[in-house]
Amino acid sequence: MHGGGGDPDGLPRQRRGTTPQMHGRYPDFDVLEQSEHWDEPTRRAVLARLDPPSLRFFDATQARTLTAFCDTVLAQDRQPRVPVLQLVDAKLHEGRLDGFQYDDMPDDRETWRLVARGLDEAAAEHDAASYGDADPESRLAICEAFAEARLSGGVWVELPVAHAFAVVMRAVLAAFYSHPWAWNEIGFGGPAHPRGYMRLGIGQKEPWEGEEAFVIDPVADVRERGLDHPTEHRG
Repeated sequence: MHGGGGDPDGLPRQRRGTTPQMHGRYPDFDVLEQSEHWDEPTRRAVLARLDPPSLRFFDATQARTLTAFCDTVLAQDRQPRVPVLQLVDAKLHEGRLDGFQYDDMPDDRETWRLVARGLDEAAAEHDAASYGDADPESRLAICEAFAEARLSGGVWVELPVAHAFAVVMRAVLAAFYSHPWAWNEIGFGGPAHPRGYMRLGIGQKEPWEGEEAFVIDPVADVRERGLDHPTEHRG
């Protein structure tokens, strides 16, 4: 989650396949070229993520708010974007929940709807009709307050803020990193079934894995530039 300047200088543009916003550390890698090596159920499941169903769980108002939220927390500022909310929507619509929840929280489906309402209430304090209508700086400020459990009043009287953020971010990140475009971005070689792995030593790579073209350590780089404290570095 950032307000600009989060991409390191020199991060390559994607030349092969698709990544979110068409940049990544493995510009000549496309995991989908390996799909012929996956078994049929795996291939069907992964390829379905490229074109998830239209929204069925969230209504139009909730969808507008939550799409803006997902884009903000994932810094998906332009196309192509991983369709995170559609993937979350499908999971909630089909009742594929995680099998556990906080004891002070409602069902995850109700949590998501309450979060949408709470984000809109917070946006009203920034003179916006809804979170989806708020300007980028206001969206970022609301997300930061949400992440730091500083939202209050309205929905947040009944919904613990920290646990609500944990619930929605668990789903957001799971959806994002289940998508082949995210795999391209991070150089993940995809499912290894039934082919399996053959090079198990430290530093060894499978022949189908991508070549990294950007060597800056993202953790160290973010810390050096102060971007691990987004409240102090909104651009």
